[in-house]
Amino acid sequence: MTTYELVWDMDGTLLDTTEVVPAAFVRAVRTLQGPAAGAADVVAAYWRGTPEVILEHLVGRPLTADEHEAYYRELDGIEVTPYPGVAEVFAELAARGRPRAVFTGASTRAARLLLTAAGLVADVLVGGDRVGAPKPAPDGVLLAAQEIGAAAGDVAYVGDSPLDLRAATAAGSRGVAAAWGHMYDATEPADLTLTDPRHALALLADLPRPV
Repeated sequence: MTTYELVWDMDGTLLDTTEVVPAAFVRAVRTLQGPAAGAADVVAAYWRGTPEVILEHLVGRPLTADEHEAYYRELDGIEVTPYPGVAEVFAELAARGRPRAVFTGASTRAARLLLTAAGLVADVLVGGDRVGAPKPAPDGVLLAAQEIGAAAGDVAYVGDSPLDLRAATAAGSRGVAAAWGHMYDATEPADLTLTDPRHALALLADLPRPV
């Protein structure tokens, strides 16, 4: 299976945020005097969308823009690392002149903070705040494909969660399961399953990108 371009999920695919992101939410909820919340509660709310939506759900009330800052203050300066092989893949994509494209349910601001902390640069970054509907809707995959100048059918979306794979299918793209990620579910249908991010490079066709 070959494709023109790769688009990557972030949490659980590029970055190991298994502990740090839920912990940031838990601290923010505590700061905002919300009900007791644990990491499992945070993960269970990921499907809801952006950090702002998740935070309001966890706190249990609408929040002001200033109150949303509680999460971003916890996230700023956080230590996070890419999964093994991810930095090499991004370096190779850059060397080949291929876009390093990311679509994440996190907000664009949160994604930039986390990617920067991990030492990764995205040429195209589509956050959940830039799309009309969260995964499994196809909006983010379609927008990422548009911004890298590829047809959705020529894109492989690499992600660890079932929602990632369903979003790829809805967009008419190829769904590639990141089996190294913390939300990987072997029972979820995928066009392809990879055990190492470096293996995604083999999907790239050495063909001109569609005009």
